[in-house]
Amino acid sequence: MAVKVLVVDDSGFFRRRVSEILASDTSLQVVGTATNGREAIDQALALKPDVITMDYEMPMMDGITAVRHIMQRCPTPVLMFSSLTHEGARVTLDALDAGAVDYLPKNFEDISRNPERVRQLLCEKIHLIAHSNRRFSAFATPTPPVAPALRPSAPGPLPAPATVRPAQRPAVPPASPAPKRKAYKLVAIGTSTGGPVALQRVLTQLPAGFPAPIVLIQHMPAAFTKAFAERLDKLCRISVKEAEDGDTLRPGLALLAPGGKQMMIDARGAVKILPGDERLNYKPSVDITFGSAAKSFGDKVLAVVLTGMGADGREGARLLKQGGGQVWAQDEASCVIYGMPMAIAKAGLADAVYGLDDIGRHLVEACY
Repeated sequence: MAVKVLVVDDSGFFRRRVSEILASDTSLQVVGTATNGREAIDQALALKPDVITMDYEMPMMDGITAVRHIMQRCPTPVLMFSSLTHEGARVTLDALDAGAVDYLPKNFEDISRNPERVRQLLCEKIHLIAHSNRRFSAFATPTPPVAPALRPSAPGPLPAPATVRPAQRPAVPPASPAPKRKAYKLVAIGTSTGGPVALQRVLTQLPAGFPAPIVLIQHMPAAFTKAFAERLDKLCRISVKEAEDGDTLRPGLALLAPGGKQMMIDARGAVKILPGDERLNYKPSVDITFGSAAKSFGDKVLAVVLTGMGADGREGARLLKQGGGQVWAQDEASCVIYGMPMAIAKAGLADAVYGLDDIGRHLVEACY
């Protein structure tokens, strides 16, 4: 059965072009279009599409407001179109918080210059998020706004994680045991689709005095990572910044790998930022950062693989395991896309499998 798609954009050219691209895939069906957020809500309720593509800037009602209403009334996977600018990054992150699953750059030049590549990427994204857990997981409820965190000198009580139990949800496997405490020299977290919201949920549970340095590897365009790091820094009690070449690991600081580049760590705790190799699919790559962590810190590394498509992180996790490091994977029920964590679990590399809202708490238990 074809995946039903609702296309929402105030530009007639863009609506037509997206509809034409999707029509070229016989397994996709454009069931309707809308020119603003209010029409999008009405069409979503009437047509019950499997996926919605959504612009942000529209008359009557913007895309983020529309996403919030849709998630409340008829949860549906949403693919946002965004500009590759700092402001576009901020808006896209707001849309993901509101409940959107993923995003694509809205670039008219790419559509005219490389239509086949655009067609392939758009159709792949639609198929991917059509089979996401958005309808069934805790992500079906938009992430509540988080007030900017104060950074006390001593850890305060951790906030209780929100519990969401929709009627339909993938089966939850037996819970892994509580982690054993260890003096880790590094916590490394890798993620992709669904990662911005997942990282926010995990990191906001960590106290300001978290004793281990943290590195974050999120598949994200170069224009987005600085804005994402700034957002996390405002929300979390730990400090978060986009990593720069020469940065030093320190407790209570999370360094986010810059988009379009690769991040490695040496044995002195110094960060190396390298150009993104065109031969690699992911820039940044979880495998590369995990691999360098394994070489530099051996059994003093705790790695976590969160929601995301593909298998990036699996080979890096293998190196970590060979060096005695610990590897955790997010469980299927709480993933938007159960790809990267599944690759870890299927390869027998996961020391523990935890639900998203338990990971922050377990990181505190493991590292203190």
